[in-house]
Order: sequence, then structure tokens, then C-alpha cells
Amino acid sequence: MSERHIHMAGHVTERHITRPGQGGDRDVFEYALLRIVPRIERGECVNAGVLLYCRAQAYVGARTHLDEARLLALDPGADVAGVRAALGAVERVCAGGDGAGQAAHDDAGRRFRWLIAPRSTIVQPGPVHTGLTADPVAETERLLDLLVR
Repeated sequence: MSERHIHMAGHVTERHITRPGQGGDRDVFEYALLRIVPRIERGECVNAGVLLYCRAQAYVGARTHLDEARLLALDPGADVAGVRAALGAVERVCAGGDGAGQAAHDDAGRRFRWLIAPRSTIVQPGPVHTGLTADPVAETERLLDLLVR
């Protein structure tokens, strides 16, 4: 199914709407970047990871990569070990189980929603975006390569 939209400039575009079962072998996913904001007052950030949630496959995952040189360029006094620990905690929450602490028994969606909640800490989630994928694990890695590395 598609809808036609006419923009103010007179251009016609089509927006395709995918309903459950119509996406072929692909499922809807949501993702957010993990950003390191070493000095809140400056507003500068370094992308350091990707959180991805796919409800249809009950998947939530995180992949992280910290570019220490970029971080230290923004703040030479940044606590690199503390940032690495925080990124590791995000990965453990996504994985669930005993390493996830209080979130150990929450479902994938609840863990994702908790991780993307706004924070005023050094490690912050960015806005949520969506897409379609057949393989959420591979998509997480692809987004890490595209947006972080």
C-alpha cells in the first residue's frame, strides 16, 4: 500500500506503509546511538555505540566502540576507564541474564526503553530511529560500522 503526498512545492512523493506480514523477510527495528558527552556545557559528543531493538524477533542488543583519541581531544581529562565501564554495563543490560542487574528478567522492549531514556550523564542515548532488517544482529554491527567507527 502506498500513499501519495503533495508537498508545498508541488512535488509528489510516495510513502510506503508496511503492515505485519507484508515486509517480506524484514522486520521493523528501532535504534539509538550511544554518545559520550564529556563536557555537558560544551555540547560536544563522540558516538560510541548503537542500541538496537527488534520487537518481532524479541531482540535487543548493543555494540560499542570507544575512540579514545576523539574522546581525549574533546576532554583531555576524560575518565576513559569510567566511560568503558558504562558502555560495558549497557551491553550487559542488553544481553539480559545475571549480568543485567535489576533488568535481568525484563523483556527486550523494556530493557531497550530503559536504556534510551534521557540522561544527563556522560554516556547518553541519542534520538530513536527506525528501519527494516532481516537480521538484527548483523544490522547492529552494520550501524556500528556506519555511524561509530
